[in-house]
Amino acid sequence: MTNPKPHHDHGHDDHDDAGYHATVKGYVTGFLLSVVLTAIPFWLVMGKVLSTPGATALVILGFAAVQIIVHMVYFLHLNSKVEGGWSMLALIFTVAVVVIMLAGSIWVMYHLNTNMMPVHDMRNMP
Repeated sequence: MTNPKPHHDHGHDDHDDAGYHATVKGYVTGFLLSVVLTAIPFWLVMGKVLSTPGATALVILGFAAVQIIVHMVYFLHLNSKVEGGWSMLALIFTVAVVVIMLAGSIWVMYHLNTNMMPVHDMRNMP
């Protein structure tokens, strides 16, 4: 009698790790947290609760960061135990690359005016 699936075959249907499995309670909790984390910034903007637009923007960015974490935990099921931690490592690498690209782009754009040719010099060009 042959075994249709050898022991050394490690497909995605093998669940040896202690990863998080989705439940209805988890999805409902994630949904409710997402609604609350969307409604509070909406109220802050529409009610003009904070005195300056800069403070409002910082608070909204904070809520956005928390909401990203809620989505990653409750809907994408990312944690350090799933797939031996490789999905979390890939996420950290992706965030590092995006931060480097954004910081470099902002740095180049901020110093762009010093690297451009002045308009009065362009008039003398052939």
